[in-house]
Amino acid sequence: MSRYQIDPLNSTFGALVLGIDLSRPLDDSDASCLVGDLLKFRVLVVRDQILSHEDHIRVSRLFGEPEIHVQDQYTVPGFGQIVTISNIHRNGVPIGMYDGDNEQEWHTDLSWKPAMSAVSLLYSVIAPGVGGETRFADTTAAYDDLSAELRARVDGLNAVHSMVYLFERQAADNPVKVPLTETQRAQVPDVVHPLVRLHPQTGRRSLLLGDMILRGIVGVDEAESGQLLDQLHAHATAERYVYSHRWAVGDLVIWDNRATMHTASPCDHTRHQRLLYRTTVM
Repeated sequence: MSRYQIDPLNSTFGALVLGIDLSRPLDDSDASCLVGDLLKFRVLVVRDQILSHEDHIRVSRLFGEPEIHVQDQYTVPGFGQIVTISNIHRNGVPIGMYDGDNEQEWHTDLSWKPAMSAVSLLYSVIAPGVGGETRFADTTAAYDDLSAELRARVDGLNAVHSMVYLFERQAADNPVKVPLTETQRAQVPDVVHPLVRLHPQTGRRSLLLGDMILRGIVGVDEAESGQLLDQLHAHATAERYVYSHRWAVGDLVIWDNRATMHTASPCDHTRHQRLLYRTTVM
């Protein structure tokens, strides 16, 4: 029995966690409950936390081992598992990933890797006064609600996830986007994942999408592939499946990448700064 409280956020997924201090190690009971509640709710919001980088990594390890990120120019010195997410620019150069004022991209963290990511933990240090929300889509409920015809069509299909393709598309829209180095490009070859994945712990199916990282569906011509992906994205990001998180300093949001996807919202970096730190567990 946990000593914290859970308050659901959305009709299909998401919950606010109350009465917990993650700056202190959790006992086995609360740790087990937190892991179980993430599987149940898919997104957990924990407010009013004061976390060091060491705390962030310790909490992340409740869910598995945090990944060392390939873009080491954005990792925290001495903490290769922690990626800086920010729109702050210094000397005209962004200090973190997702720097653009209008850089929106629905995705699942690290879907460009052969082994799928499990859980991400994002901690807010500077919160913007306007904009910069993170929007989460319940791709599990979205799959459940597909028509029988569309479900039969997508089951068994695979799509190509490409970080190189993603960066090429982002660079076309954002001239300050730092390109991948040749070494980094060599570390991120294209991978193939199913459009519908089976959660290894809950046994539920969900859509695995990404509106800028997918080159296309394997074995489907470009026009048909684009049309089908657009249809699935429109369905999965319908309002009934989306929770939009308005950040406050001290928020920690934990989400299950195997059951959701997410995107940033526009934020004018000349007026409203945002700084967050993210770990991703494989």
